Amino acid sequence: MKKLYNILGALCLTVCFTVYAQQTPAPKQTKDIAIVGATAHIGNGKIIDNSLIILKDGKIQTIVDGTVVKMDLNGMEVISANGKHVYPGFIVPNSTLGLVEIDAVRATDDDAETGSYNPHIRSIIAYNSESKVVESMRPNGVLLGQVTPRSGRISGTSSVVQFDAWNWEDAVVKVDDGVHINWPNSFSRGRWWLGEDPGLKPNKNYKKQVTELADFFNMSKVDAKNQTSATNLPFKALKGLFDGSKKLYINVNDQKGITDAINFSNSQGVKSMVVVGGYEAYKVANLLTSNNIPVLLTRVHSRPRNEDHDYDMPFKLAKLLVDQGVLVALQANGQMERMNSRNLPFYAGTTVAYGLTKEQALQLITLNTAKILGIDSEYGSLEEGKSATLFISEGDALDMRTNILTRAFIDGRDVSLETHQTKLWKRYSNKYNSN
Repeated sequence: MKKLYNILGALCLTVCFTVYAQQTPAPKQTKDIAIVGATAHIGNGKIIDNSLIILKDGKIQTIVDGTVVKMDLNGMEVISANGKHVYPGFIVPNSTLGLVEIDAVRATDDDAETGSYNPHIRSIIAYNSESKVVESMRPNGVLLGQVTPRSGRISGTSSVVQFDAWNWEDAVVKVDDGVHINWPNSFSRGRWWLGEDPGLKPNKNYKKQVTELADFFNMSKVDAKNQTSATNLPFKALKGLFDGSKKLYINVNDQKGITDAINFSNSQGVKSMVVVGGYEAYKVANLLTSNNIPVLLTRVHSRPRNEDHDYDMPFKLAKLLVDQGVLVALQANGQMERMNSRNLPFYAGTTVAYGLTKEQALQLITLNTAKILGIDSEYGSLEEGKSATLFISEGDALDMRTNILTRAFIDGRDVSLETHQTKLWKRYSNKYNSN
């Protein structure tokens, strides 16, 4: 009887693993693929209406106008995409995808570390490539992301990954790309539950908090020069900010905070800085452009931060910044951010309704993001020699009604568009359709 129980237990585990395990990542591309007839949205503002795209060894070998250039496609897998659209894979920056699976289950929550100054905490080590949440990004065309830690004054170090991998080593596209800081709030709101005025008021500790941050940076420079001291991991992690191998991502939204953060970055000798959030960045656009500082813009689908702002302020921020020459990309940080990351293309679509062209909006989640993350030599646009990371959609990928993917490729690998959600959808569709 005991032996029977062991057999039944093993069978149960096997069934559970089969039903709930992450699907197997796609194998390496071995056969040339030709995508014929689709409207190709390059990602740099250009469109090819009747394109011919050839994928070879995980790269885009050819992308031309199919009405002008004819090629021998014998021996290739030919995908007829007449009437469809091809896009570069969308990229979600500043994300905790793969770091948290279920908010209510602490064992699956690994997006933050205790303490305030943690530049040495590497998010990539905690990245779960088997996350069902990550898997659900692919059906909307979100194929890459920047995995970013949270909390503290210095949250840690991010890395860029692709969303179809066995483990974090396979997933990584760019390791330890930047250090993330939460800039002190120059203003705070009173605690109404304690009888305080709920309005905005200056943060009395602001100057002290900025000084503490500057002291930490200065100590890291001293430590770097001291060859006899023991290795200090937090200080060592900042070194890349001064030699240009890492970028400094500063989460800041108000006009004064953005200005102070830029001055801080310059005074510390940081080679490359990015504003994350940037709700009032349009007020200091000239300062941003003169310092060559891009913005990972606050989530488009959100409410105005102040009662005197226009109701549609978050919707039109991208337009305000693009018109002033600022390099802008969209993110999904905020409430339920991991779930909402799959809505990234629809955030871009909203910016079209508020003034940007569709190709400008597309750049906000493709080439602009790739430039900011430092991966634009391989990703972000459909260009010869770049990674074959792209997808085919039935219609406009920025419109949730027509963004219906038929194929998707990451580095030329034909990835699955099935997820836990699509399986549930099919299951219950069959149930109700049979009645």
